[in-house]
Amino acid sequence: MRTYRLVTACPDRVGIVAKISGFLATYNGWITEASHHSDQASGWFFMRYELRADSLPFELDDFRRAFAPIAREFDMHWQIADSAVKKRVVLMASKESHCLADLLHRWHSDELDCEITCVIANHDDLRGMVEWHGIPYHHVPVDPNDKQPAFAEVERLIEAHEADAVVLARYMQILPPSLCERLRHRVINIHHSFLPSFVGAKPYHQAAQRGVKLIGATCHYVTEELDAGPIIEQDLIRVSHKDSVEDMVRKGKDCEKMVLARGLRYHLEDRVLVHGNRTVVFD
Repeated sequence: MRTYRLVTACPDRVGIVAKISGFLATYNGWITEASHHSDQASGWFFMRYELRADSLPFELDDFRRAFAPIAREFDMHWQIADSAVKKRVVLMASKESHCLADLLHRWHSDELDCEITCVIANHDDLRGMVEWHGIPYHHVPVDPNDKQPAFAEVERLIEAHEADAVVLARYMQILPPSLCERLRHRVINIHHSFLPSFVGAKPYHQAAQRGVKLIGATCHYVTEELDAGPIIEQDLIRVSHKDSVEDMVRKGKDCEKMVLARGLRYHLEDRVLVHGNRTVVFD
């Protein structure tokens, strides 16, 4: 069923839900899903509605014009999206295949409602797997002594493929700050640790040295600060003193791919609202 997804965030006050619901009722809008959150600490209100597209008498452009006065009245940050328009996603990878393979499988099985336009990788190892799915594969090596040409090409490819979202499926390079800012809240990363613990490289080795009993994975938006962007999704797996680093890596891979898939799904379905460095996720 085709739906419109209306997402809003604004300073909290009386009458927001009544105003929006009344507006929708005026046009016979059929709400199929409604989510609200009032954040007491920040004083902000967050909302997500899904509406049957066929219940409304207009398309999105007319909806935007009709809704704009309400948005101005309540000083809203808002957007509305059409579920029939698939988001265009660029995947990025290095040598590790588990996250990339999982996303490709879910896309191939119609579990992810998006268009994967290409895969960009700094190694050529995963080309066969990607091209088997009929997806273009771009090998862009990164010279550790001069990374700028490679990232200029990465940016060119992202723009050429008109990406709505970029997913770092264990892409083991740090994006330059300019690209992070240009694609703000559009680049999704999976970090193989339960952030904020064990940021940076080799988190499983760090975890083993600390003797932790839980390891995890974190899906987050990429920002200029390494592994510190707004968190979308996390999960944990229990380990013990008997587990070696290799055991933790093996167990952690299952957690990584599940967390990344959930985080990407929330993003594709417009369920993630970013406020500062925090998120509201209507899952």
